[in-house]
Amino acid sequence: MNTVNLITKTPERYEVKEAFKTLRTNVLFSGSDTKVIAITSSTQNEGKSFVSLELSKSLAESGKKVLLIDSDLRKSVLAEKHIEEQDLLGLSHYLSGQAECDEIVYGTQYPDFYIAFAGPYPPNPVELIGSKRFSEMLEYYRSVFDYIIIDTPPLGLVIDAAVIAAQCDGVILNVAANHVSYRTLQSIKAQLTRSGCHIIGAVLNMAESAHYSYKSYMLGKRYYDKPYGNYSANDSYEQKQYAKLGGNADSGENN
Repeated sequence: MNTVNLITKTPERYEVKEAFKTLRTNVLFSGSDTKVIAITSSTQNEGKSFVSLELSKSLAESGKKVLLIDSDLRKSVLAEKHIEEQDLLGLSHYLSGQAECDEIVYGTQYPDFYIAFAGPYPPNPVELIGSKRFSEMLEYYRSVFDYIIIDTPPLGLVIDAAVIAAQCDGVILNVAANHVSYRTLQSIKAQLTRSGCHIIGAVLNMAESAHYSYKSYMLGKRYYDKPYGNYSANDSYEQKQYAKLGGNADSGENN
């Protein structure tokens, strides 16, 4: 297996480290049948990818064999931010039949922590994610890893996360403090419920206290520097998938 050296900034504040230990404990006590977990958010710039990365590392530190899958086949910058090598095989290579499961998984400098990057942006991301090949991939990884964390695109902008969540054991909603409205969160929760996936819970990210600012530990620049404005769900496949979940693909609102 090939390896990569992840360029990361581990949170130094005691409170932040303890927060991830608490999150890890909650995941571990979610049940032995909760192995594949999707992490999503309502919109961009909520720190979802940071939480996905740190939770994966924390689970690996506890002795679990963990795989982090970057499933943002539209605008992912995980590889760009955290590794020097850029010509790596990724999820889009596998889903398009250009690589096999084992070829897109890379070891890291952290024991028991592995990662699969998104790969090049394909023209039909939702169709690939909703394919049988994606399901077969997850079933294979279940036999290899203790936990599979899937970093998904924001559900409030595109439907990808709901399609992925339907194939997972659970989903965690990452929420940035003072970033989204209650109505938006209720809408996202309703979409996840309709996907048929169990909502494990939510993570309040970027919350500030008198002692520290969680926002300041966002690994430098935020992950989604580019807007998701061109993520319109206008192709027929996405229309059908969104309709199945009870939403309106044109407006982004729920029925």
